[in-house]
Amino acid sequence: RTVVQAQKLDEMLAQENMGGVSCVLDFEIPDDRLVARILGRLFHPASGRSYHTEFNPPKVPMKDDVTGEPLIRRSDDNEGALRKRLEGFHASTKDVLKYYDNKHVLTRLDATLPIDQVSKLVIKAVEDSTKKKDQKQAAAAA
Repeated sequence: RTVVQAQKLDEMLAQENMGGVSCVLDFEIPDDRLVARILGRLFHPASGRSYHTEFNPPKVPMKDDVTGEPLIRRSDDNEGALRKRLEGFHASTKDVLKYYDNKHVLTRLDATLPIDQVSKLVIKAVEDSTKKKDQKQAAAAA
């Protein structure tokens, strides 16, 4: 969450002979798209089942598919609260992302893509960072 915390994590990992953080993923999505995704969430309180107005809509609008009971939105899933939370998130992560970008371990991913494509990008980023780390360790040992 903060650069100091990121630095302390790197120090702890180094003390344990684990190197530093080797892969940081930044899931990029415009705030408007994220707000729309969050505002579409629906829940059945008794069971915990979740729905989404766009991606996983209930068969009958605002009704649980199993019981027919009403679905709800979380009270904090409102645009004003979300925009305020996003503002704080961007402010608190900007410097951490810069820190990891300067260490060449940051990968930015397009989170607007379908989940199967994002999953492939995550796997590739982790595999690539593992290869880089292995190459660094081999070079240091030689």
